[in-house]
Amino acid sequence: MSAYRSSAAGLLRLASEGGLVDVLAERLRSSGHGVAPAEKRAWSRSLPVLAQDLVDAGLPQVEVLVEYQLPLTSRRVDAVLAGSDPRTGDDAYLVVELKQWSHATAYEDSDTLVAVEHARGPRLHPGVQVADYCRYLGDFLGVVGQEPGRLSGVAYLHNAVDRDVSDLLDRPATEQSRVFTGQRRGRWLDYLRARLAASSGADAADRFLASTVRPSRHLLAHAATELKERSHFTLLDEQHVAYELVMHAVERARTANHKRAVVVAGGPGSGKSVIALSVLGELARQNRSVLHATGSRSFTQTLRRYAGRGSTRLQSLFKYFNSFMDAGTNDIEVLICDEAHRVRETSVNRYTTKARRERARPQLEELVSVARVPVFLLDEHQVVKPGELGNVEVISAFAEKLGLEVDVVALHDQFRCGGSEAYEQWVLDLLGLDGGEPTVWTGDGRFDVRVVDSPQELEGWLVDRQADGGTARMSAGYCWPWSDPRPDGTLVPDVTIGGWARPWNVKSDRSVGDAPGSAYWATDPNGIGQVGCVYTAQGFEYDWSGVIIGPDLVARDGRLVPRREESRDPAFRSRKTVSDEEAERLIRNTYKVLLTRGMRGTVLYATDPETREYLRELVRVEHPPEVRFARDVG
Repeated sequence: MSAYRSSAAGLLRLASEGGLVDVLAERLRSSGHGVAPAEKRAWSRSLPVLAQDLVDAGLPQVEVLVEYQLPLTSRRVDAVLAGSDPRTGDDAYLVVELKQWSHATAYEDSDTLVAVEHARGPRLHPGVQVADYCRYLGDFLGVVGQEPGRLSGVAYLHNAVDRDVSDLLDRPATEQSRVFTGQRRGRWLDYLRARLAASSGADAADRFLASTVRPSRHLLAHAATELKERSHFTLLDEQHVAYELVMHAVERARTANHKRAVVVAGGPGSGKSVIALSVLGELARQNRSVLHATGSRSFTQTLRRYAGRGSTRLQSLFKYFNSFMDAGTNDIEVLICDEAHRVRETSVNRYTTKARRERARPQLEELVSVARVPVFLLDEHQVVKPGELGNVEVISAFAEKLGLEVDVVALHDQFRCGGSEAYEQWVLDLLGLDGGEPTVWTGDGRFDVRVVDSPQELEGWLVDRQADGGTARMSAGYCWPWSDPRPDGTLVPDVTIGGWARPWNVKSDRSVGDAPGSAYWATDPNGIGQVGCVYTAQGFEYDWSGVIIGPDLVARDGRLVPRREESRDPAFRSRKTVSDEEAERLIRNTYKVLLTRGMRGTVLYATDPETREYLRELVRVEHPPEVRFARDVG
């Protein structure tokens, strides 16, 4: 999907008439994307240059796909040129990354990161950036995956002269990572003529846009391969920057005895865990001392089961945040703290001995101290439990206080929820988490959202989706009691709504009958028979997500209002330890987590009738009738 498609001549004509920026902005806004002033400036300064160059190269009929959105993500490529190979007549495609940079140098001698004049923090080398786009398209788009030679990549620094970006030109180029400057415009035009014929590119563009898209790679399904072999996932833009910053910090720590922290912040589905496993896998293959830690029993146990499959060495790489109470300073090279929003004040719990309690340090101090390069990956809107304090400001300030340099990377792309930035923003606005007002969801063609009238309908829809070969789970706010299994080993159906009742997921890691242990509820197909809670769902993803909004969050006077008294979460019992304000924030964050687990769609049911009606007013998407809702699921 692209925001605008035209021949090169048509693009130049629209730019000359002054309408290009407005057309692009309107197209993106209509599909739910915000447009920043900087983005408009970039369009007005770069796209006319590209269009003029194509026309001057004698290629006015080459088709230009402007702001092309990569499949299954929210990331957009500046332009994809579609046409014919002048030698063979086969379809040919050129991914173009346009840069307005006029001055850039290598970042601390790195060949993958660059320092750009007037820009904060390191950026990814543009040749590496466009090569990643090509690799991603080859992985997911059938039309180029079958014939990789059809796809090339170029970064065009049209404002730059060679001497001011000479470090960037030192990196060896490939067919998918060439770099041209404005000074090399003649070579650039020659390259365009060699790559694309002067004939129409409309048919090639049609085939590109209609190409089959391969299914997204589920993290856990490929986790063991990621650790044992070369990187299995393609990292894009800020993801790749975060990866390279960690690897760069590791090398500096080794050669210069230099301790450094990296903090990576991003929403659900922005790729934090993919970065974590990519770094872990590469360092483990290099035999570096590296560990992965989380504050989630479910997530750590599942990683041990899937990522560490068949190897006790790999299983031993996965720890908990409270595993480092007795660790020494710089015992390991790298500690990857995934889901770092779950970092707590201390590692002390009810099993901690008195002697260890007396010498306990802040948990952040333990995590920062144990490694030469501590890495924190977090989402501030996923703090769902009292005492969790992981956010960018707290972690950065703590590390700096201990004398560490801190690199912060913000991830903006969306790889969950069908790559729909619009859906993630809709959820934030719905829950009042980002200062916005609730808006109507009319669909964006990428993510399926619907509201149902009963829990039976919700479960039936999910059962059908799983029967079709997808993964589906239902989850709920913690608004019902949670019983231990009966003496006969069956689960108690605590989540009762009218005549419908289902059990919560299993409390322990041991399965109960066909129901998987809590750590595997999100990944075992039999998890669909139970209702998951936020502590079990957090950190995981499945194709289809059913969310039961309980009486702890109701619609009143046009907005959702948390009701602490309806929560059964033991953490909320005491107002002395958890204020009403904090409880409300945690309830909103809980539903933020639950509403963003789905890869392809979310189906909503609210127990409160007024809330159901409120959601129906906000979700206005016409769906074809579901004839299979009549299935009896008990």
